[in-house]
Amino acid sequence: MPIAYVRHLTSRHRTTQANRHLGFALCFVAGAINAGGFLAVQQYTSHMTGIVSSMADQIALGAYDLVWDGAGGLLSFLAGAASSAMLVNYARRHQMHSEYGLPLLIEALLLLCFGVLGAWLSHIEGLFVPVTVMLLCFIMGLQNAVITKLSHAEIRTTHITGIVTDIGIELGKLLYWNRASGPERPPVHADRQRMAVLCGLAGSFFVGGVSGAIGFKHIGYASTLPLAVILVVLAGVPAFDDLLAWRRRR
Repeated sequence: MPIAYVRHLTSRHRTTQANRHLGFALCFVAGAINAGGFLAVQQYTSHMTGIVSSMADQIALGAYDLVWDGAGGLLSFLAGAASSAMLVNYARRHQMHSEYGLPLLIEALLLLCFGVLGAWLSHIEGLFVPVTVMLLCFIMGLQNAVITKLSHAEIRTTHITGIVTDIGIELGKLLYWNRASGPERPPVHADRQRMAVLCGLAGSFFVGGVSGAIGFKHIGYASTLPLAVILVVLAGVPAFDDLLAWRRRR
């Protein structure tokens, strides 16, 4: 039963329930990476809004070296999203079970590298910024793209601005007073189920953030290793199915 459930989460055959449960898990992982990563590199790496705004501020202040830092993070996030799309499309065209699992396995591998080599990587300058910043931005782009593709852009996991906005919209509907209704004034109703899911996503991100920050505070870079294990568990069963299918063809 647990194996069937895990296979269901990242299977190429999607259901609304699988999308939501996977979204909760990935929100937790993203929150942990974002908060723990901030303690490691003193920069949030999951939302590009802040990075682009910071770039604009630094241009206005004439701090052009810091503009390049932002550009490095932005390009890394973009590269991660593009890589995720390429992996999903490759798996889809080859009828692989791990259509959505491949990007998560790559993310797990990169998190493993970050956990084992993070302290060393933090001293290596990349294209513009330390490799650790670029690595975390790449990971976030990779994850956000895969959940966006499998949910048809209904779920985001690496940032919660849109989630909180949607919660506010549903809350406004819930509090709306339908004083009079009729054919010309249809009543306003909140989607309570959608609101519960949105709150669950936001809560998962927050709990993940607390866990990631506490983990990095006490055990450092190695705190990302359990996150890599979670991703392997989520994506490993479909990948194993592909391996068995490949061996049968051989």
